[in-house]
Amino acid sequence: MKMFLTRLGIQSKAVITGCDSDRSPFGRSSGLVEARNILGDVEGLAFCYFNERRVVTPVRLIIKAYEEHAASGGRPRER
Repeated sequence: MKMFLTRLGIQSKAVITGCDSDRSPFGRSSGLVEARNILGDVEGLAFCYFNERRVVTPVRLIIKAYEEHAASGGRPRER
């Protein structure tokens, strides 16, 4: 993440998307979470958070299903 961010040019804009629940297979924290922790108070940067209420397409159902799965502790959904 640092490598990408430090190579942005003057007047550049970038949108970085991701999920803060993603974890490194090597036990390291998410680069997205690390960037948010380091850069959260930097003027001119913004972090936006979305949930199923902010999505207006059928993707809303997918997001909701994943959130329900996480809330259930990973148990399979009843069909």
